[in-house]
Amino acid sequence: MVKWLKLFGNQYLGFWILGLVLFVMQEIPYMIMPLLKLETNPIMNMQESSAALNTCEKILGSLCVALMTFIICDEKKIFSIREPWELLFFCISMGILLLNFFGWFLYFTGHQSIYVMMFFIVALPPLYYVFIGLWRNNIILTVTGCVFWAVHLIHVYGNLNMKI
Repeated sequence: MVKWLKLFGNQYLGFWILGLVLFVMQEIPYMIMPLLKLETNPIMNMQESSAALNTCEKILGSLCVALMTFIICDEKKIFSIREPWELLFFCISMGILLLNFFGWFLYFTGHQSIYVMMFFIVALPPLYYVFIGLWRNNIILTVTGCVFWAVHLIHVYGNLNMKI
């Protein structure tokens, strides 16, 4: 972990390599998808319901990745679970990731209901960032992740409903 510049309190601009690794882990299903011959792929073939929500969603999602990777807490090590709450939030974030992978498994095997997509594939990734923010005491990431969660749900739900 590298600290470059103090922002406020115990928050620094820096680089957390594990943040990049956690992002890549969440993107694994998208890396696998081109290798699969899916009969239908509603997630990747959605019509756009709102250009404004699409822009907000992309900005907030990218911001979550940047905040996770480049905002670090002074007292944190590269991997820290010293406190019980750190262990709890780390376990929740890993549980969310596993549930997301399970949802992608369902999706890849043809179970592509709006409920599967909205819960496992749409709602969980922003919550993954929220709980990583809580684990790392990164309040900016936690708040941004909550806003991203709401925008992502509303936007994708609107996109999927255009197909129904």
